[in-house]
Amino acid sequence: MTLTDNGFELSAPVNLRDLGGIPIEGGILREGFAIRADDLALADQATATGLVDGGLAAIIDLRSAGEFANTGRGPLGQLRVAYHHLPFMDEVGSSAQVPGSDVLDQSTFAAMYIRMYEAASARIVASLAVIATAPGATAFHCAAGQDRTGVMAASLLLALGAEDDAIVEDYARTSANSSAIMARLAPVMRPMMKALGIELDEAARASMRKEFSPEPMKGLLHHLNTSYRDPLEPLRRAGLNDALIAMLRERALG
Repeated sequence: MTLTDNGFELSAPVNLRDLGGIPIEGGILREGFAIRADDLALADQATATGLVDGGLAAIIDLRSAGEFANTGRGPLGQLRVAYHHLPFMDEVGSSAQVPGSDVLDQSTFAAMYIRMYEAASARIVASLAVIATAPGATAFHCAAGQDRTGVMAASLLLALGAEDDAIVEDYARTSANSSAIMARLAPVMRPMMKALGIELDEAARASMRKEFSPEPMKGLLHHLNTSYRDPLEPLRRAGLNDALIAMLRERALG
């Protein structure tokens, strides 16, 4: 068993997947372009080495500064891969501060996703620029690979011209991994959440009583489609342009 400097166990990610195979404008998103994941800072050495040997060139870390301070970059920090820290939230418990979102009920997270997409739009655009220019695959991750990572995946897929149903389908694939995600992250997240007045064990019990819901992603997409002429409008205001979109689509199609 290998541990981090803070005593957390390193292990293989349980919610890592290549976005290859998703229909986008002009064809099918190729494999080896974009990877979404749960916490790569806790990835074991074998996983880290395997990712880099398989073509991983850049990592986008969407975690908060507090999360990074807790676990750093892990074994990937010692390998030849570019690293970009672009946090989507100031603190891991920010969802508890968004009206309409209940940290104990994943099905209510649409308001948090909407706020994230609009408030972190500049960091989303910066992330898209990394993906468009990396000389290999880019992996983006938060802690669970569900919420911040889900919004980032949706943003990329929107820029690539994917249909809403394909975006929701990708988001919903996390459902099968929910229990494993909670077990993997509990030792790290429990003390951080407790410091914010949130009992992770209570959240885990609540989540186990409910099925994973696609409604948060559906809610984000509905908001974007009904509030803007173009769902990419908040990102365009933050610097997304047609040249970057064209570069993303060209590289995604290979």
